[in-house]
Amino acid sequence: MNKKFATVQTELPGPKAKELLERRQNVVPHGVSYGIPTFVNNAKGALLVDVDGNRFIDFAGAIGCINVGHSHDTVVNALHDQVDRYIHTGFNVMMYDPYIELAEKVAALAPGYFKKKVMFLNSGAEAVENAVKIARKYTNRQAIVSFSGGFHGRTLMGMSLTGKVKPYKYEYGPFAPEVYHAPFPYNYRRPDSMTDEAYTEFLLKQVEDFFISEVDPSLVAAFIMEPVQGESGFIIPDKAFVQGVYELCKEHGILFIADEIQTGFGRTGKYFAMEHYGVVPDLITISKSMAAGLPISGVIGREEVMDRARPGELGGTYCGSPLGCRAGLAVLEVMEKERLNERAEKIGKRVMGKFKDLHDKYDVIGDYRGLGAMCALEFVEDRLSKTPAKEISNQILKEAHSRGVIALKAGVYDNVIRLLMPLVITDEQLEEGLNILEESIEAVLVGAES
Repeated sequence: MNKKFATVQTELPGPKAKELLERRQNVVPHGVSYGIPTFVNNAKGALLVDVDGNRFIDFAGAIGCINVGHSHDTVVNALHDQVDRYIHTGFNVMMYDPYIELAEKVAALAPGYFKKKVMFLNSGAEAVENAVKIARKYTNRQAIVSFSGGFHGRTLMGMSLTGKVKPYKYEYGPFAPEVYHAPFPYNYRRPDSMTDEAYTEFLLKQVEDFFISEVDPSLVAAFIMEPVQGESGFIIPDKAFVQGVYELCKEHGILFIADEIQTGFGRTGKYFAMEHYGVVPDLITISKSMAAGLPISGVIGREEVMDRARPGELGGTYCGSPLGCRAGLAVLEVMEKERLNERAEKIGKRVMGKFKDLHDKYDVIGDYRGLGAMCALEFVEDRLSKTPAKEISNQILKEAHSRGVIALKAGVYDNVIRLLMPLVITDEQLEEGLNILEESIEAVLVGAES
């Protein structure tokens, strides 16, 4: 490969980043974490340049916010145009047409041939909060069921719904009442005596028993599910499990909420990941890549469900800002013109091919999995015990960062490396990034043996 997109580093941070880190230490609380010890100077497509001039291939995508890439010209031009017109009026004071146009487009793209309505908010957690409000209002029930390992935000309701204690919930209780957690399939860690099919049947039976041991279905307003669990390490449920939960919801008059905040807008090869399962949610939460990094989120839902709330009961000062709406419209334009759903499938096939090679080569890789361009490696001490190897994954990430690739960790046990590269990444950038990741794995493992 002649052209190198990443700058090989021997040490991070550089001098300018080190100075900024010292300033950060004085003013930013410890609870606000960071993944790589440097600061961005500029970004374009799938490439980042830090304040010291180091170049990185982005396999993190701002935790899944940058499916159309950094600073895409179409998005940038839309934002410049919008800033010249007006920045904010408050949709509940004086309305603006980009809100209506974006709502029309996402409603048309969302699964289901019924009439839908859409509201916009500021963040993923806020979308989840409002989906819960809407579900409770429509059903006149209070209980909400989420799943073990799920992540739904850092607000009070978001934490309550989240199925992992550290670092999201520890010492932050008490949590919102009438929130329950049902079991979620983790096929890699299922009992060895069970087939995938038997495991799915077992878990669905546990969900049914859940209605006996935990909460009566007549009191449940909604189930909320990620089509692929993001923070827990890209755990992909069987189609039969998702459909089974959906059927239980229909049987008991319970709404089904799909949390598509990380999976939506092309990440899995579909506009919405639930399309892979043949399930049509009653409510869908969206955010992250819907606006290429602008802070906006939304709830899409059946008309009769969304219209149950009275005027003034939903909304907020900055909800559905004009800038976010214009960015969202630009994102949809880019996705269609550049066929990013197809691109996600192509990226996913290449990544999973590389992951298979790595799995065949290194015993510390216990599992590799993915849906579209949402791919992950799970590291273990050995394949027999499947003991999570958190420290190995940490070392590999640090090594990859020093070589010019930014990736993220995840996992119930913090032992998973997940990839969320922009879907506009070039084939050459993708190949170089994957090669650097392999070199990083080799460097860590050889170093551990020597």
